[in-house]
Amino acid sequence: MASPAAAMRSTRKIAQSVVQQRRSLSDVTITRTGKPIIRTQGGRSSLGGHTATVFGATGALGRYIVNRLARQGCNVVVPFREEMASRHLKVSGDLGRVTYIEYDLRNTASIEESVRHSDVVYNLVGRNYPTKNFSLEDVHIEGTERIAEAVAKYDVDRFIHVSSHSVDPNSPSEFLRTKAIGEQVARSIFPETTIVRPAPMFGFEDNLLLKLAGVMNLFTANNMQERFAPAHVIDVGQALEVLLYDDNTASQTYELYGPKQYSMAEIAEMVDREIYKKRRHINVPKAILKPAAGILNRALWWPVMSADEVEREFLDQVIDPTAKTFKDLGIEPGDISKFTYHYLQGYRSSAFYDLPPATEKEKREDRQYLHVLDDQ
Repeated sequence: MASPAAAMRSTRKIAQSVVQQRRSLSDVTITRTGKPIIRTQGGRSSLGGHTATVFGATGALGRYIVNRLARQGCNVVVPFREEMASRHLKVSGDLGRVTYIEYDLRNTASIEESVRHSDVVYNLVGRNYPTKNFSLEDVHIEGTERIAEAVAKYDVDRFIHVSSHSVDPNSPSEFLRTKAIGEQVARSIFPETTIVRPAPMFGFEDNLLLKLAGVMNLFTANNMQERFAPAHVIDVGQALEVLLYDDNTASQTYELYGPKQYSMAEIAEMVDREIYKKRRHINVPKAILKPAAGILNRALWWPVMSADEVEREFLDQVIDPTAKTFKDLGIEPGDISKFTYHYLQGYRSSAFYDLPPATEKEKREDRQYLHVLDDQ
């Protein structure tokens, strides 16, 4: 039997070891509304963290923020309209970390069910063209209003609303006008709303590089002279993740754009050079193309050029000088010219697909892949 002195020394050592232990894997933080959150260092199988609802998760940007949150151990709620369009998000996180809830943008009860357990809500819902079921006003104004009201009702800690670049309540473009009004509606209902205005984004599922590389993008009304600073979708996804972990970003507005402005014609030239093809772009007067695009948009069920897209061809990107940028989030945005090889190689014909990289940039990209013939 140990002596009292030995027992005391043993107890003292245990107490010292407990004091010296550091909570290196997790810590508790208190949210804006006083809710305790266990924040982890991250990892696919992490437990704890935030519960995030991502409206519009099935879009080109949505999969990047869902993937980033789920792999950090967050519970991600994905409201969906079509099951087949959202199933690819299930593997973004570990078992049980990505939860699906069927919802309708006009059904307030389904929206409230999607947000009532969450401490952060992302609204990525947007429509680039009107459909027979939803006008741009239905999506960008009334839809935003219902989501913001649900966020306010359950006093969710953070609401991050993704809008658009160049928004203006007096814009000739219905898209930009309704997006601007949607921002005002969100802030009026939930003043702590964080507004994010990304520039046109490029990536694997974009509506920029892949559209220019396709054979159906034939007509333009402004000789492709509109100018903007495209943003990498991966950078925008990273920014949305950073916003969650920094409560100082609440009530702020962020303009997210690339380091350099280009005209659409300059980007089209990059695309043609990368795919070894010359895509035709036929200029049609606005007075003819705009009504024709409007008729096609109403007649066809698949996405085609809309009248409002023709209108936006005559509007250059406008940046709010008072808004914060990537720099305020500690992110260095990528330039589109450095990623065309990565995203467009699949559009090359078989005669050019396996050509050795021609530039130093392409050689660096090529080293990331193992080719079938490398070991023969």
